[in-house]
Parts: sequence; C-alpha cells; structure tokens
Amino acid sequence: MKHMLLLRHAKSSWDHPSLTDHQRPLNRRGERDAPRMGRWICQHNLEPDLVISSSAVRAEQIAQAVVMECDTGEPLQVLDELYHAPADTYLSVLARLPDQVERVLMVGHNPGIESLLEWLSGEPARMPTAALAHLLISVDSWQHFDSPAAAQLDGFWIPRDLD
Repeated sequence: MKHMLLLRHAKSSWDHPSLTDHQRPLNRRGERDAPRMGRWICQHNLEPDLVISSSAVRAEQIAQAVVMECDTGEPLQVLDELYHAPADTYLSVLARLPDQVERVLMVGHNPGIESLLEWLSGEPARMPTAALAHLLISVDSWQHFDSPAAAQLDGFWIPRDLD
C-alpha cells in the first residue's frame, strides 16, 4: 500500500506586477496557511518520505514549510515539469519513484492537481488553495500505478476547516 498526499500551493501575491506567474510568492494568508498545513500533516502522522514540488516560488514555499514543520530530514525535490503540469505529467513523475518511497507529497497547481485527484479517486475534485488530499493506493510499486480510479480518497482538508 502506497500513500499519496496532494497539496495545492497556498494563496499567492499579486502585489508585484513585474513578477512572472512563476515568480509569484505567497501572500500573507498563504504564508500563514503553509506552515499550518505542514503542522497538520505531522500531527496526523502523514509525514512524507519524499516531497516533490513544482518549481514555482509559491509551490516551493509551501513545500518548504511542510519539510520544516515535519523536520523530515529529506531533501525537497523541485521539478520544472510540474509547473502548471497536466495530470499525466504527475503520473509520469510518480512512475519514476523508487519503491522504498511509501508516502509521497506532491505540491502543484490547478487545473492539473484537481484533474489528477479526480482521475485517481474517480470522484469529482475541487482543490482550493492550500487544500490537501490523502490517497491510499493499492500497489507495492509506483511503476504499477497506472489505472484510473486506482486510489481511495482517505481524507481531504483545507486550512479553514482545521480550526
């Protein structure tokens, strides 16, 4: 059994129009929600063995917050290919994971992360900013994970529901 955590980046700032979309950082709310989601992950024993993030600044910031809050000691993998990636790109990244990774956290963007969640769970999905989904996947190897509705949605959380 494998576990996948999907986390959409937190709210980003539009305060600096000269920045590209890729360079936009978290806004004040995003800076508050990022460590909050990281603490929640750790408090509920969902610490990832591996964190993989889009290379966008706002995605990296929330991924770093999770790594810091969970004190995983594992390096963060940042992939350009996940920046605004479709669901099949996430799947190709997953297929390359070593089998010793039991729980992976992937941080990304809509619409790709929503499409991935819907494809995996077979259920309609909505991923607002800083939303976290936990999926259970009945495979022993990431390489064998390739069919729709192959995962069970085990939990779904957004920051305002954690109060």
